[in-house]
Amino acid sequence: MDYFKLKENKTNVHTEVFAGLTTFMTIAYILAVNPGIMSAAQMDPGAVFTTTAVCAFIGTITMALFANYPFALAPGMGLNAYFAYTIAAQYGWQLALLAVFTEGVIFLGMSFFNVREKIFEAIPQNMKYAVSVGIGLFICFIGLKNGGLIVSSPATFVTLGSVQNISVALFLAGLILTVSLCIYNIKGALFFGILGTYAIGLACQIAGIYLPDPAQGLPSLIPAGLVSMPPSFESITLFTAVGAIDFSALRIFDFVAIVFAFLFVDLFDTIGTLIGVSDKAGMLDKHGRLPRLKRALLSDAMATTFGSLLGSSTVTTYVESAAGVAAGGRTGLASVVTAFCFLLALFFWPLFS
Repeated sequence: MDYFKLKENKTNVHTEVFAGLTTFMTIAYILAVNPGIMSAAQMDPGAVFTTTAVCAFIGTITMALFANYPFALAPGMGLNAYFAYTIAAQYGWQLALLAVFTEGVIFLGMSFFNVREKIFEAIPQNMKYAVSVGIGLFICFIGLKNGGLIVSSPATFVTLGSVQNISVALFLAGLILTVSLCIYNIKGALFFGILGTYAIGLACQIAGIYLPDPAQGLPSLIPAGLVSMPPSFESITLFTAVGAIDFSALRIFDFVAIVFAFLFVDLFDTIGTLIGVSDKAGMLDKHGRLPRLKRALLSDAMATTFGSLLGSSTVTTYVESAAGVAAGGRTGLASVVTAFCFLLALFFWPLFS
């Protein structure tokens, strides 16, 4: 335990373990949400689930051992939506995955030669906080749309959906439940909100109120089992994807624009997250800088690069790590616990699906 410098960071094993579990509870929703989003890109949900868990494990354990920070990493919300709904919808998920890999390699170079670090230090503090807010609003919009509370409208761009729809009613019930848990500062509010919503939906299905109809996006909520071997992700790896890309029809300027978009969003997403979580943990120095920033950025870049090889959209540091920080997490030991929770979750695919 001397590696994590627990005494120097005024923490202990019990606190770090609890913090790691808390972080996992607040971030575990990505295991259920990411396969649903990426399936819009015609990617196999089972394969995406496995990739999501494996990438979260690799990224988080790298951050723990290389940078010694209690930050968790996983395929990023917002970036996965951009991947699935914008790039993959127009060019196919194979090209989108190649763009993520290219972005990751560029990020590695920028991190190694301190370019990202200089950008990090040059951005005004208020803009760093604003980045997190903007990303949060984007994720909120995606959630409202996927929940059916808002739908597209030719006249006004968006309009309210029908609250008489059972899926929208469940969405509202889950939203109210989760917000209530957050208001009362319940640890793992997001995770318990998802479980609670699932329990309500399960009760509705048993009572005959919720009628499964996969064609309408209403799957059965009764899992076929609880524990099983995770699905293979072989069908969505970069090596599989490259073979399906028609490079003769690929316009280089389009590809550069896609890579730049991923690069730009990931850069500011990571900066905003690191600033927000580090500030909450009191890790920033008097100049607002984060010690071992280069190691943290390299961990993030390595996770994105390796994740793309396994078929993942951009892997990034999660702002939900703040929940673990609030629970007392101050070192990479908390992230080790979070990482192994993701590894264990691999075998609960039927439940998360």
